Amino acid sequence: MALLTSQPKKPILHRFTTLHRPLPRLDRTVLGLGSFSHNTLSIKKFNFNPKQTKISLKNNPFTYNLAVTAKANANAAFGEGLEAGEVTLKHRKILLSEVEVKRQRRVFFGRKWNSLDVGTAGIVLAMHLLCLFAPFHFNWPAFRVAVALYIVTGLFGITLSFHRNLSHRSFKLPKWLEYFFAYCGVLALQGNPIDWVSTHRYHHQFCDSERDPHSPTEGFWFSHMSWLFDTSSVIERCGEANNVGDLEKQSFYRFLRSTYLVHPFALGALLYAAGGFPFLVWGMGVRIVWVYHITWFVNSACHVWGNQAWNTRDLSRNNWWVALLAFGEGWHNNHHAFEYSARHGLEWWQLDMTWYVVRFLQAIGLATDVKLPTESHKQKMALNSDPIDT
Repeated sequence: MALLTSQPKKPILHRFTTLHRPLPRLDRTVLGLGSFSHNTLSIKKFNFNPKQTKISLKNNPFTYNLAVTAKANANAAFGEGLEAGEVTLKHRKILLSEVEVKRQRRVFFGRKWNSLDVGTAGIVLAMHLLCLFAPFHFNWPAFRVAVALYIVTGLFGITLSFHRNLSHRSFKLPKWLEYFFAYCGVLALQGNPIDWVSTHRYHHQFCDSERDPHSPTEGFWFSHMSWLFDTSSVIERCGEANNVGDLEKQSFYRFLRSTYLVHPFALGALLYAAGGFPFLVWGMGVRIVWVYHITWFVNSACHVWGNQAWNTRDLSRNNWWVALLAFGEGWHNNHHAFEYSARHGLEWWQLDMTWYVVRFLQAIGLATDVKLPTESHKQKMALNSDPIDT
């Protein structure tokens, strides 16, 4: 999961990005908006009901309505040689894990940063710096605001809406409720829905391969957060994307993409007006950084530490402590085995707060077509599986 936005035709505040990842335009470094140009790869789109259709890539989940930069030849990255920003190394294992770092991409040094890289890093750094004021501006109302927004933006916005509803279509909601939950996700400052969903779908399509946007095989910190600051990476790996046509057809999601930064900044202004600097520090800084790292742990820790219950042929793991923090998202091996499932905590003891909310919405008639793994599919995924414990 991550933070940037792609490029609408008339973006607002388009010179800044957040945390899901920008998509570079080929041949040059620019901050424009609009679709990407030529020289892109044609790839197969990941689909959740296992049909596959052809697509080309266009947007990506952590871009901020910006055009991004990429190399002229998208094949070079993984074809005839490594990029200048990548180094081969003697395989080393990540601490307390059997996962090996096979290639390491130099993100912070040894490459040219474009304006989108700088903007993304600036937003992330600013939120972390705002947290430094937290001990000096603590009060209980501000703390309660942070907790409430953690639930609203983290659970309703990211895990329920961006992930299970929009990325995987695990259930259906009335449009008014779907749009409300998606708006909650925008306030998490992790990118607009179109771009967030695009990157996540590519993660599943190319999971833990050289084309995965954020695999720990390129380093733990790369999978956790530093991939966000290399805005040309996704285009180089996947080609130009158009794997979110279902969202791009809807004017609401196009509007959120073109006005993305306005909404979390407006929330910050409201918080300041309601409770002064403590509300801003806790309701924006602390809460956003907390949800950032919880989201990022699903990308990093859940591909490094934990156990595998299903034969998914990737590094995904079930990690109980990430599940507690991320409202059930930590049952990540379960999720990779049954990507379409609205329920990630498949055992009775696997706490899954997001599933409980979906189940409640189903009980009152708001969530329909709720997808769950069948017994036959479970048997297929368990067949010849070789569980890994680390």
